[in-house]
Amino acid sequence: MRHSSVRGEGATAQAGEEISGGEADASGTVPPQRGGSGTARRSDGGRPRRQGRRRVLRWTASVLSLLILGTAGAGYLYYQHLNGSIHTDALNLGETKLGGSKPNAFGQTPLNILLIGSDARDDAANQALGGATDTFDGPPLADVQMLLHLSADRSNMSVVSMPRDTMLTMPKCTEPGGKVHPASKGLVQTNESLQRGGPGCTVAAWQELTKIPIDHFMMIDFKGVVSMADAIGGVPVCVEENVHSRTRDGKGSGLKLPKGRSVIQGEQALQWLRTRYGFEDGTDIGRTHAQHQYMTSMAREFRKNAKLTNPVKLNSLAQAAIDAMVVDTGLNKIDKLYDLSMELKKVPPGRITMTTMPWVYSTKPGLDGRVEPMANEAEAVFRMVREDIALDGKGNATPEGGASPSPGTSATPGTPSTAPGTPSTAATTAPASAPAKIAVSVRNATSGKDGAGTRVKNRANEVAVLLTGKGFTKAAADNQTGAEDTTVVRYATDAQAADAGVVATALGLPATAVQKSEEVSGITLYVGKDWRTGNAPTPPPPAPTVAPTSAHALNGDNEGACMPIQPGFTW
Repeated sequence: MRHSSVRGEGATAQAGEEISGGEADASGTVPPQRGGSGTARRSDGGRPRRQGRRRVLRWTASVLSLLILGTAGAGYLYYQHLNGSIHTDALNLGETKLGGSKPNAFGQTPLNILLIGSDARDDAANQALGGATDTFDGPPLADVQMLLHLSADRSNMSVVSMPRDTMLTMPKCTEPGGKVHPASKGLVQTNESLQRGGPGCTVAAWQELTKIPIDHFMMIDFKGVVSMADAIGGVPVCVEENVHSRTRDGKGSGLKLPKGRSVIQGEQALQWLRTRYGFEDGTDIGRTHAQHQYMTSMAREFRKNAKLTNPVKLNSLAQAAIDAMVVDTGLNKIDKLYDLSMELKKVPPGRITMTTMPWVYSTKPGLDGRVEPMANEAEAVFRMVREDIALDGKGNATPEGGASPSPGTSATPGTPSTAPGTPSTAATTAPASAPAKIAVSVRNATSGKDGAGTRVKNRANEVAVLLTGKGFTKAAADNQTGAEDTTVVRYATDAQAADAGVVATALGLPATAVQKSEEVSGITLYVGKDWRTGNAPTPPPPAPTVAPTSAHALNGDNEGACMPIQPGFTW
């Protein structure tokens, strides 16, 4: 296994410091634009940064590799000699385990894959593609993070990007060897998660924020982009004006394209994916939108391109992808990757929706230019993913012989899907016990996570009595307390998973409220802020049926997408 690309003991930047320099100079000053007197708003607010700043290539090789697996579906993936080349790491280093995606009423299971782009320069191939020499062999950053959600019925796919300047509270992460990275006391830039033990901590941070169970991760370094773009003969992109990403003092990606449509490949593809200066307002947000255009275009090319038929080229491409990739241990065999590819291949480009997590600029001291999740609209996107609601507003397919469950309803127990690449929770858990045999600790968490609310006195005892009336005669109030916005049921071992589900069902809680956790020793009901009174938690408002406009959705069939150009970067 390879861990050098995901382990790093370098100093971690404090909240408020710039983490990665992108195309800026080492001083942190906004470089002057070409041919213009205005300045772009930088994502770091133009504040000074440390000397010896790493200069990060922006790219999305993670998505490129996944799209190759998901749309080509070529037989080369069965070449068994590639098995020994697969690099793996632990899936989740955090304390909260959501137990994987749950099947819906029809026994179909969605799939959530976190795509991570590491800026690691730990070998000659990555170092040759750019970056200051003082960044070589240094601790990596997760500068690209995209959550791919494959619907339970395989009719649609949603991708949610998180800007790398997003500030989050980091969870406690424990490496397999026992090294502990304590939970952060304040906000930390999201791309630092990779330095807290590896991709498993990035997964933990996403689960803590979104409450979305993540089934797999795929982390890629950027050396694979060149060979992948070359293999399909290039990727069509579009710009609204002539663009040259180069400042007067020589900073920028160097991308130079004429107005309109161009087909890019090799290192020019890397330039497109790392360009900030020249797109939209010159921030990382514009770069994310350009990456989305590239991803959807590449998916279309794989669908219609017939050049991937040469066995020698296919084997070379496969080896390049495997060498550049780290996956969780659940994807540690070629046949597993191939099975996953077959699942992803079922989704046509027209049902692929690329989005950006809705965000707002932070108003906290020292975080000028950083962003935070837009509370209501970011949660709307996360909820749609949790509840398997297509972000494009077109809904899911209706299985033969019955109507599809309404959005937002919890699934009834069913036979988990046995589709390749799909985790089966029922296969690894014990059958459920009768309520009278299930011991439940009830914990008062009614103050909410923000701590602003007053904890309701005696609430754990009241709910324990309610559970007893429902047949859970072993339910009892816990002397400990908690702080949860929504009521959740946590359990410690796989053997307790089914029983925890019985508790949740009895209370009308959704499947996402059942979580595996190291914080508890048995089944524990946290009575949250949503259940301060009454015999049932306050039901959430109806789930949205389409992504909010702030998510900047791009459909996979949109061949007319074209990047706006930042003033001062035309020629």
